Amino acid sequence: MLTTPPALIAVIGPVEPSLLAAWVCHYRRLGIERFLIAFHFPEHVPDHQRHELQASSRELGITPAGTSVGPWHEHTNTQLRDALRHRAGPGWHLLADADEFQQYPAPLGEVIAQADKSGRRVVGGLMLDRVSASGRLAGWQPQGGLDLAYPLGGYLTHRLLHGDPRKIVLACHDVTVASGNHRAPGHKPDADRICAVHHFKWRSGVLDDLRRRIQHFSSGTWQEQTPAVREEASRLLTHVGQHGGVINISDPRFAFRRVSLDRMSFGWPAEACGVFTTWRPHMQSGQDRRQ
Repeated sequence: MLTTPPALIAVIGPVEPSLLAAWVCHYRRLGIERFLIAFHFPEHVPDHQRHELQASSRELGITPAGTSVGPWHEHTNTQLRDALRHRAGPGWHLLADADEFQQYPAPLGEVIAQADKSGRRVVGGLMLDRVSASGRLAGWQPQGGLDLAYPLGGYLTHRLLHGDPRKIVLACHDVTVASGNHRAPGHKPDADRICAVHHFKWRSGVLDDLRRRIQHFSSGTWQEQTPAVREEASRLLTHVGQHGGVINISDPRFAFRRVSLDRMSFGWPAEACGVFTTWRPHMQSGQDRRQ
């Protein structure tokens, strides 16, 4: 059965043009033909950086559906994403942030056909945080690629930050997806067919972004729906502050090991299913500030 490739929906912030290029290349290799992206830039981003990223998008053959500038309220991403989904129209939508590189256990057309056959209207993913070999929050060179710069994958998001590692990576056009693409109320993905979401967030510059996020959410400059995002940022900053400015890759909780975008990790389906089905929201405790 032929399956129309999904439209890729993404709201993109001030990432480096090389990351955008790698991201587009990755999804084109998966079979994506239609990209509906919107840029949103907080006020601190200089004009030249905005223009450079917009130009890079056009050089990649993608005309942004829109660009906005202003506070990055917690609801901003959701509103922009849903406007893009409305514009995309009927069919399946692939949802991915610019630092998320999805890896499927089968070709994308087969994944969607299987979901259709089983009557499921969403496909789930699990975040696999990628870091450098030393745990340093380093930059990267396009010629070397992301796998070389960030060869380790593990579970930082939920085991340190207590964030939700679950993602809705594919959804039918009329399925409502929650903020952050973490859930689709009323719909459950097949836990035996979870894709790996390689998460390349932990790069050079992220600490400044996290400090800015805490400052703006705390002051009310940026509106938040819950304090969760701010608390996750604080946990990461506390952790690197206690480990000489790096992520402690030897901590067994995080299960860091060498992984690759070219091949799915050995044992991934069972491992991902175990995490996906057992994860629960974290209960705030005094232990958090000592991690």
